Amino acid sequence: MFRTDFTSLILLVLAALGIISSNTTITVAMTILLLLRVLHLQQAFPWLEKYGLTLGIIILTIGVMTPVASGKMSLQTLGSSFLNWKSLLAIAIGMLVAYLGGRGASLMSANPTVVAGLLVGTVLGVALFKGVPVGPLIAAGLLSLLIGRN
Repeated sequence: MFRTDFTSLILLVLAALGIISSNTTITVAMTILLLLRVLHLQQAFPWLEKYGLTLGIIILTIGVMTPVASGKMSLQTLGSSFLNWKSLLAIAIGMLVAYLGGRGASLMSANPTVVAGLLVGTVLGVALFKGVPVGPLIAAGLLSLLIGRN
């Protein structure tokens, strides 16, 4: 008797959304997760759940800070960011987003029932609107402000 693996089917649909929307990030992520399932490497899932977000943030931070490390962004350029109103606004928004991300991480760990909705919304936003999958933490932070949770 044929048994349908709905979890793998969901991953396939999300990978297809990534292909349709030409979003390599979603396609690769869903394919890797699907391969882990198909190859019966589920023992990796707890590790990915525990450290995946941290690893992703580390890689994202490395990518963002590379121009500083490579010398393409000088100390003068960094210093001048405190003199331009757009740069000052960018600093303030960066601080707000970091704050929201912190609230979001707390909400996601304290209220796992919202995680599924946040993840589906983020994946759909990435796949359909060519977004970037950094949304769950920020979305959870915004949600925490709306529902009054810390």
